[in-house]
Amino acid sequence: MNWITNYVRPRINSIFSRREVPENLWSKCDDCGTMLFHRELSGNLNVCTSCGNHMPITPRERFAGLFDGGVFSEVDVPLPNPDPLHFRDQKKYPDRLRTAQKTTGEKEAMLVATGEIGRTPIVAAAQDFSFMAGSMGMYVGNAIIAAAETAVKLKRPLILFSAAGGARMQEGILSLMQMPRTTVAVQMLREAGLPYIVVLTHPTTGGVTASYAMLGDVHIAEPGALICFAGPRVIEQTIREKLPEGFQRAEYLLEHGMLDRVTPRTEMRDELITITRMLMGMPPAVRGDLPAPEASPPAPQPVKAETLPNEKPAKK
Repeated sequence: MNWITNYVRPRINSIFSRREVPENLWSKCDDCGTMLFHRELSGNLNVCTSCGNHMPITPRERFAGLFDGGVFSEVDVPLPNPDPLHFRDQKKYPDRLRTAQKTTGEKEAMLVATGEIGRTPIVAAAQDFSFMAGSMGMYVGNAIIAAAETAVKLKRPLILFSAAGGARMQEGILSLMQMPRTTVAVQMLREAGLPYIVVLTHPTTGGVTASYAMLGDVHIAEPGALICFAGPRVIEQTIREKLPEGFQRAEYLLEHGMLDRVTPRTEMRDELITITRMLMGMPPAVRGDLPAPEASPPAPQPVKAETLPNEKPAKK
């Protein structure tokens, strides 16, 4: 120790001390195991840059990459009875709802919004699989009806992104009643002559597949998405046979005529713009605006010769 330590603190501890690193900086791909930086992953719409695996994405993140400039307006959805059957398993149904709302930051399992894609006004609805597996309850039924009514009122096409494990068991028969309700909502669009486009994402199963998810005018799926009514494990246990490779995946369904397209998420926006404008009878989308031409400076005017008061004009 010497006199300088009284005025200058040693920094050796701060150099080698452990720094706090946020936990959400890196994500691991479920398919190839690559560690992906969160900014790189979000900038690629949660698609693995190494293997192309489509990882889960929330409706708000999806809409931010879908709408022009990420700008959209939410559509109000009527709130149903929060616990119509007073259902309870290991937890009470209202407790499960509150837990899902706290975890996801959303009111329910579907988000409805209006906005423009490629200057094409649309109505969009997306299910959130992280909210109780995106299960179809009364709120989801109300959301699809609100989306269809908004589309008819504004004369816009409806694009729906499905992702669900089926009907919500906590609402029993009331959840199954959403199948005919949503079917009537789709019929409203057809009577109004408006396109209904469905984008099936991983996974889309159960009563959702048996109703509004397979009633679209155009069906597009993300690569590798599981699309079925009963899952492959249930089918194998029932028929006691080994299913083909890739059974009930998007590519398998495309080969067998159940889908129109299989489009990667990073190309989905351009695909939807093209299909929507074609079905609405609109001209091709404008990809960009040219800058306005700059105003050219005015041409100089000829200056007339003026004679001074004491000056005589020159003789010719």
